Amino acid sequence: MEIRETGFEDLLVLKPSRFADSRGFFLESYNRERFIKAGIENDFKQDNYSSSQYGVIRGLHYQLAPYSQAKLVQVLKGKILDVVVDLRKDSPTFGKSFCQELSEENGLQLMIPRGFAHGFSVLSPEVLFSYKCDNLYNKAAERGIKYNDADLAIAWGIPENKIVISDKDEGHPPFKDAEYNF
Repeated sequence: MEIRETGFEDLLVLKPSRFADSRGFFLESYNRERFIKAGIENDFKQDNYSSSQYGVIRGLHYQLAPYSQAKLVQVLKGKILDVVVDLRKDSPTFGKSFCQELSEENGLQLMIPRGFAHGFSVLSPEVLFSYKCDNLYNKAAERGIKYNDADLAIAWGIPENKIVISDKDEGHPPFKDAEYNF
């Protein structure tokens, strides 16, 4: 497994070893012992999958502490632009976003620490997305930031007239009005 730093503390791009032949490929997406040896010591408690079509934007989502979640995310089918925003007030990258294309072809994973808002846009006809979380979902602690906040100026890679967004995500406040406690 290759590990690439991002310039954001504890936010990592991972590339698992991939073994391909005429039948397809095999990769080990998670091995607790290997992650611990690499300094990634999250105790994952919940696995989630989502399926979406081209143009869907999900996010930007997070949970307030103490219910915040670190996430290990990857695409099983298709291609996305994965986006995170640092909400840790004492961080040198506070309020900045990081974007990474994740796809079944590149096999990359993103290890997102607690204290980040997370979202993604679907760039392929369909996508199957997987994420491991180190804390359980807590509806009362769920929060979000509006995906098209002008101050964040995230380029989601989807033409405006093709964006598909839920009413819930459309209703999130801008970054400057969002509630967070990291």
